[in-house]
Amino acid sequence: MDTVDIKWNEQMSFTVDVDGHSCVIDAKGESGGLDEGPRPKPLLLSALGGCTAMDVISILKKMRVKLDSFNVLVEGELTDQHPKHYHTIIIKYMLTGQNINPEKVKKAVKLSEESYCGVSHVLKQAIEIQTKIYINEVIIA
Repeated sequence: MDTVDIKWNEQMSFTVDVDGHSCVIDAKGESGGLDEGPRPKPLLLSALGGCTAMDVISILKKMRVKLDSFNVLVEGELTDQHPKHYHTIIIKYMLTGQNINPEKVKKAVKLSEESYCGVSHVLKQAIEIQTKIYINEVIIA
């Protein structure tokens, strides 16, 4: 079982302890915070992006795909009504390198999204998740 400990600091600031690592979450000034850390909803996007990024890079290494760089951008579109939540999430996989096989990349992303990433599995039950793959700045999927 994973456990996260969240301790109130002051105003809207909290220290979050995850696996022995700490970070501060906070609200913006207009919401009573001091803007000393990220908001919780974008951290949900980072959990999704981190989960799938680790999967994809691991799979690509096993496929012996050589990369110069790998980046995952995750964008969340919020509803206008309260409780505001993400109705759509767009994951952009961005890879650079020489002779990258697009089919291997598509397969790695599909394996992550359908078989390995637990965060994706949970979120796609309630949120539309879209995927875009770029190799050397050219969209391939």
